Amino acid sequence: MTMRTIGVIGGSGLYEMEGLTEVERVRLETPFGAPSDEYIVGNFQGAKMVFLPRHGRGHRFLPHEINFRANIHGMKQLGVEWILSVSAVGSMKEEIHPGDIVIIDQFYDRTKTRISSFFGDGVVGHVPFGDPICAPLAKTVYEAAQKAGARVHQGGTYLVIEGPSFSTRGESNVYRSWGVSVIGMTNLPEAKLAREAEICYTTIALSTDYDCWHEGEENVTVEAVLAVVRKNVDLAKRIIKNAATMIVAERKCACTSAVAHAVMTDPAAIPPAARERLKLIMGKYWSQK
Repeated sequence: MTMRTIGVIGGSGLYEMEGLTEVERVRLETPFGAPSDEYIVGNFQGAKMVFLPRHGRGHRFLPHEINFRANIHGMKQLGVEWILSVSAVGSMKEEIHPGDIVIIDQFYDRTKTRISSFFGDGVVGHVPFGDPICAPLAKTVYEAAQKAGARVHQGGTYLVIEGPSFSTRGESNVYRSWGVSVIGMTNLPEAKLAREAEICYTTIALSTDYDCWHEGEENVTVEAVLAVVRKNVDLAKRIIKNAATMIVAERKCACTSAVAHAVMTDPAAIPPAARERLKLIMGKYWSQK
């Protein structure tokens, strides 16, 4: 049986995974530069797990400084087919308490300066992104969270802001009026790039606070966020470990062929350098032409 290869991208407070065997640290170069850190690769109960701290060990990169393209391309280089993305978020709904887990199913993009595609520089490509989360994977992770004893919410919209500052109260109240569930800074363009790389992607959103809209709560501070994160890290690890044993080996979702018809550029007009840069992403389709 083919070993499943599951990627884990750790957010604030989650910088490593215990319980892996045959562990090695892998430093990669990609056509898009260097990833945030070394990848920690190991085995866990019949699955290969590839872990990457999104901000680097020691939390060195601001959200807009993360090389998302390199991070996802590196996952692809290591054979990852599923990504569990762990992200600390603020709650935008009364019923999502600090300490809760949300398995989101939608995004709203408010980022401004980030490169959000592997395409460009001679290649025009557009992938379907109406349903940005892999539904079968999200369902599995939701069940894994229930099994771990989490107070977990299924579905919701994650509003992604540029940062690095937290929202103003005016912004927070406007966002709430849009009906979003949580707010954070890191899951886009990460999810878009995972779709282009044909990797199944889901978010484990760790609610740390009520942003600044909640009149009965203190304003958001790093200290308050980290206090809740520390409590939730072990829970997130339990969810990931449960999910690793529950993910089925064969992928049958649309993620597996997301870029099959994405490229609009005439093949004859694609520069050789672009073909080389996108070989891992598009090679299986271009070799058929």
